[in-house]
This record gives sequence, C-alpha cells and structure tokens, in this order.
Amino acid sequence: HILVDRQKNEIEHLLLNVLPKEVAKELQLTGRATPRHYKSVAVMFTDFRGFTLLTDHMSPDELVAELDACFNVFDEIIAKHGLEKIKTIGDSYMCASGIPVEDDMYVLKIVRAGLEIQQYITLNNERRLEKGQEPWYLRIGIHVGPVVAGVVGKMKYAYDIWGSTVNIASRMESNGEPGKVNISSATYELIKDYYECRHTGKISAKNVAEIDM
Repeated sequence: HILVDRQKNEIEHLLLNVLPKEVAKELQLTGRATPRHYKSVAVMFTDFRGFTLLTDHMSPDELVAELDACFNVFDEIIAKHGLEKIKTIGDSYMCASGIPVEDDMYVLKIVRAGLEIQQYITLNNERRLEKGQEPWYLRIGIHVGPVVAGVVGKMKYAYDIWGSTVNIASRMESNGEPGKVNISSATYELIKDYYECRHTGKISAKNVAEIDM
C-alpha cells in the first residue's frame, strides 16, 4: 500500500509539474482533458534581444546557467501573480492569465508580472556590468483576446493555447522595445485607469486590421 501511494503521489507531482492543477485532475479522473474555449485571456511573450549573438560570446555552460537563472525568476514571478506558464521556446518565455480558471484581475496581474520581470532584468544587468559581462535586454509583449486551450501529446503531455490572440501577443513582443512592456490597444483599454502608457505605433497582423501598441 505504501509503495502504491508513493507512486501515485509521484505521478500526481509529475502531472502538476507540466499541467495546470484542474487539467491534471481531469486527466487523472477521465483519462483525457477536454479542450476549452476562453472568451478573454491575457497572453505574454518575452524574448532576449540579439540572443544568437550572445551565444557566440559565451560558453554553453554560462549561457544555459544564465538562461536557467532568468527563467527560474520568471517562474517565481508568474506563480506569485497566479499566472499559468505555457512553455519556453529557446530564449522565449510564454505565459497566460485567466486560464484555466477565469479571474477578474487577469489583465492587471499579467501587466504587473511583466513590469516585475523587466525590473529583475534591469537589476541583473547592473550586476552583470559590474562583473564586466554583457547585459541581456528583454522585450515583452502582451495581448488580450479569445484562445483555445488544451493538452497535446501522449508521450510528453503539454498544455498549450491557440488562436490569433497568441500570434498577436508574439507580434507585440517582437515589435516591442527592450526594457519595456509593449501592450496591444485591447490590453490598454483594460488597464488605462491603473497605468500610464504611451503610444508606440501600429502593427499590421495577419488576417487582422492594424493594431495600436
């Protein structure tokens, strides 16, 4: 009995490490996780500027250790604000707010997290410069809109999100300014009473009209 309980706990722990609690529970009870459509979710992407150039000047050990240190802090920040980590892709980090459980404060939480991440990068760059190391500059982009969320794969479960909201959030990041948090007009409308923002131009996204940033 003790061995079975221990194995059960280990499986639960592993599932919770890769999936949101609610999704992991459904998967354990029914053997599948039903994809869900959400009307409004805030999606954030981060990306280090000129990362491929950094790889030329650092040893593999240094590079991975620095990236790991940054992502560990990002994990702590988003957990503190109740966000859901979706995945990392190379030097890019993706998370969302308002899933799998809807939350009235979802947009403010993700903006706060984005600003806190930039604050950490600024302090970390001061430490790097003191040691004579190159600073790492980060772009952040946020967009709000509908998404579909679900679990893909059987060999390695992955909770993921899809839809034009994700693509636009990615464009917000790639067109952003390092050190800042670049948000779409849809995000701005929901936070303008709480934060001072400045207009940074427009982007034309695929299958979507021009979007203010």
